Amino acid sequence: MTDIPDLAARRKKEQRRIRMAMNSLRAEERAKLKGGDDAVAWVKEELCIGCDQCTIVCDDDAIELYDTPLASPIMKVEVNKKARILREPCTGCKLCVLACPTDAIIMIDR
Repeated sequence: MTDIPDLAARRKKEQRRIRMAMNSLRAEERAKLKGGDDAVAWVKEELCIGCDQCTIVCDDDAIELYDTPLASPIMKVEVNKKARILREPCTGCKLCVLACPTDAIIMIDR
């Protein structure tokens, strides 16, 4: 029979294994993303939830939130925001892409 300390040790070991696997996948994703001077971020408006995470991580002040009507006629929401990338100040650093929880931001050629 397995006792509590053994179970806790096995759980920690499994957590470490999963964390390492996830970090490896994230590193591969980051490496595949294009970026730099020849790329600029782009927001897929239909996926953006206006969470403000991208504006928090953007060091270049290249992202602004704007008000837009909600697409659903069923719900009435007073404030519905979407992100917009300002092309000129965007340096292609990819931080907003990595911070976006809904994968609404992608990198495209400038």
